[in-house]
Amino acid sequence: MLSAFARTVVPLLGRLTVTTGAVDTVAPGSIVAPNHTALADPGLVLAALHRLGVEPVVLATAGLWKVPVLGRRLTREGHIPVRRGSRSAAAALDLAAEALAVGRVVVIYPEGGLPRRRDSGDRGPGTFRTGLARLALTTGAPVVPLGHAGARRIVSGGRVKQLAGVLTAPLRRPDLHVHLGEPVHLTGDITAATAQARSAVEAAWQRAVGQLPPSARHTGAR
Repeated sequence: MLSAFARTVVPLLGRLTVTTGAVDTVAPGSIVAPNHTALADPGLVLAALHRLGVEPVVLATAGLWKVPVLGRRLTREGHIPVRRGSRSAAAALDLAAEALAVGRVVVIYPEGGLPRRRDSGDRGPGTFRTGLARLALTTGAPVVPLGHAGARRIVSGGRVKQLAGVLTAPLRRPDLHVHLGEPVHLTGDITAATAQARSAVEAAWQRAVGQLPPSARHTGAR
């Protein structure tokens, strides 16, 4: 359902393009690690993966499971709720490991939550949490870094601006780009593996930003 929604709605909101490295698909049992900038970017990620023939399992905030109907569908499709800050948060990684073991592709956002800023610019990934490294080191699964740019031109700022952004996006047609980098196998301890993952996602994000027209490259440092 999530992928179907993304591939239907995202093309209406902007011009999505997708590039890959030498490997033009995502192998079963891989972890996809995107940067996280806006409420709209999960749609970009799922729409891009669908173009590559991938229907992933997504680790997402547990609050979505409280939405009537949606929660049941998310559970039925195998998506995994993450209750951040709770003792059960680690259980989400166990479920993700089980999904990887049967060949599913798992999407995990290494930054956790969204950045707390109101501008519409694209910026590189912030601080990574340790969940991605722990999952990759435990399972040995390859990590596919995914960088995207443009999502904040659909939705950013306060609630009024976010609503206005979504309503006007079909007219503005902002450029959106997703780049999948080369798979990496994380090594070392948690700290080293986390740094390695962040570097890979940063590089994929740089490639994504570089694909946007110069007029759309509103970037800055974290």
